[in-house]
Amino acid sequence: MDQTSSTDKTKEASFGLPGLKIANASSASLDKAIVYLEKHAASQSDTATVDHALLVRKIDRHIAPIALAAYTLQLLDKLDLNYAAVMGLNKDLKLAGNDFNNAASWMYIANLIAEFPTGYIVQKVRPGKWLGFNIILWGVVTACTAAVTNYRGLVATRVVIGILEAATAPCLMLITAEGMWYTKSEAILRFAIWYGGLGTAQMLGSLISWGFQQVTHEALSGWRIMFLALGCVTAVAGVWALFSMPDSPMEASWLTETEKRVAIQRVAINQTGIKNTHFKWRHLQELVLDPQIWLLTSAVVLTSLTSGVVSFYSTTLIRNFGFSAVRSALLNMPSGAVSLLSCLVTAYFGHKYDNRALGQAFLAGVYLVNMETVTLFLVFCLTTANVAGQTKRVAANALISGAFSVGNIIGPQLFKPKDAPQYIPAKIILLVTQIVTAMITTALRVYYGWQNSKRDVAEKRERERADVKVEDIANIEWLNRADISSLLNRFPNRRCSNRPRK
Repeated sequence: MDQTSSTDKTKEASFGLPGLKIANASSASLDKAIVYLEKHAASQSDTATVDHALLVRKIDRHIAPIALAAYTLQLLDKLDLNYAAVMGLNKDLKLAGNDFNNAASWMYIANLIAEFPTGYIVQKVRPGKWLGFNIILWGVVTACTAAVTNYRGLVATRVVIGILEAATAPCLMLITAEGMWYTKSEAILRFAIWYGGLGTAQMLGSLISWGFQQVTHEALSGWRIMFLALGCVTAVAGVWALFSMPDSPMEASWLTETEKRVAIQRVAINQTGIKNTHFKWRHLQELVLDPQIWLLTSAVVLTSLTSGVVSFYSTTLIRNFGFSAVRSALLNMPSGAVSLLSCLVTAYFGHKYDNRALGQAFLAGVYLVNMETVTLFLVFCLTTANVAGQTKRVAANALISGAFSVGNIIGPQLFKPKDAPQYIPAKIILLVTQIVTAMITTALRVYYGWQNSKRDVAEKRERERADVKVEDIANIEWLNRADISSLLNRFPNRRCSNRPRK
């Protein structure tokens, strides 16, 4: 006999399927989370036994280490070319003129092209598995770089690595996004953990380069051994991600059924959904017409120009001051510390005051090259926080990642060999782009404030109408609606996350 109280049944019913007739939605539009909740009913008393703080820590233990490792290794596989340049790669491969710059740019050209199909694939497949599969393959290709003997071989390996690494940022943004595992207030700190892999990679890369410069071998140069070792480590990490990275709360084997329900219910407030494989062309149309997307994209392109300094020329620039190759590698470590600490500090204040866009405007104007990573990190946060609808979200993630590639394609080309050792034209361009980025992010802050004001007025007007009922929009968070053209605009519970929700 069913012993569930009528009160529990009433509360449980609030998690039921929404009225499809009212929402004008098909079953394909429903998020997988609400379908799971319907199939795995549990009483309110069962879910009440789950400690939310302990649950979040459990989620962190299974996601954060893999995410940090994946992003750190991706950046190491980019930075290894930077360190190899002072370890004899240019001489061994007989690179001349702009060959090194072109090899760096070709990786990002391939990455840019691959981002667009990746955006579609990530929505259709299990993101954790897709991430692990790609990490394994790019680890193998990185190891194969040790066998390269000329410019063409170097370009070929960089192109393949660029294609395979295209999955990393979109997968991590989707998995750690507010909506799948974390609330808005929690997500920014989790983003900082894995995005801090950039600074971690810079520091580790400096030590790794220094270490392999001490290695002497008759058959293999130090830089070749470095590529071989990093490739093997990356492939092992890929196997770890393949079998351990969860794809969604519904598919996490280390959560009990009750914990899965609580994990889903606690993020419903984000109103961005968890998982939906239904591709919607309407979401892409809205993406194209969304001003915030183009402001964010422009900021990423301009800011990423400085990544040419961080990723490919920082060690070379240091060496041009007269330091040896070994000491140049070690002197590059503080830049990684600046990147990591600025990211963590920004995440802390962003979490405390929930004012991400304003923080960008300030930091973008500071001419500290390694602090440009903060702007990129905040753009990732804003994208996942303010973009709803699964197709629009994955497409936006791919577009932002593609914008990062555009900046990195252009960046290395700014440092012409003829301008060495001061590279004055490149430095002037980078300074101007940082000023323009500050202007763009300020405009973004103004746009979010304007949007919130509009939604405040619309919400007040709609609530005053007698025919609007709260139950009409029940479970709207699971309808796979985009953030502009959806019912969220008609009855706006979501707010652009440049300020706290009141």
